[in-house]
Amino acid sequence: MLALGLIMAGFATAAAEAPRPLAAAADFGAAALTDVPGDPARGRAIVADRRKGLCLLCHSGPIPEERFMGNLAPALDGAGRRWSRAELRARLIDPSRLNPKTIMPPYFRTEGFERMAPALRGRTILTAQEIEDVVAYLASLRD
Repeated sequence: MLALGLIMAGFATAAAEAPRPLAAAADFGAAALTDVPGDPARGRAIVADRRKGLCLLCHSGPIPEERFMGNLAPALDGAGRRWSRAELRARLIDPSRLNPKTIMPPYFRTEGFERMAPALRGRTILTAQEIEDVVAYLASLRD
């Protein structure tokens, strides 16, 4: 009985520490955000764009024309082999749901920020279609 009480207390603690559910992705990454399939070429352009996605600030990847890439986060090479599309999407939508201490920004969340420029309030970093494009690109990275 004591063991059951400790297990239940553990579940209650985990539930209390879990981040709020996302309105934009009820299944948290399982379902595509748009009806239009992602385009890997557009996704690659977003990943490489240092003004849009800023991915290469922390990640490295198979984008040889980009000279300076980060090494703070996992390399993007082989991302499609390591993670499913749903896992990739979840990491883009709100990586803090997977790792509350992550430094990766939530690309498709609009709430819960401590400091936000008024002009950016209520906006996501990437659109739903851009998320799907990046997912398509990352899923294509099998090596």
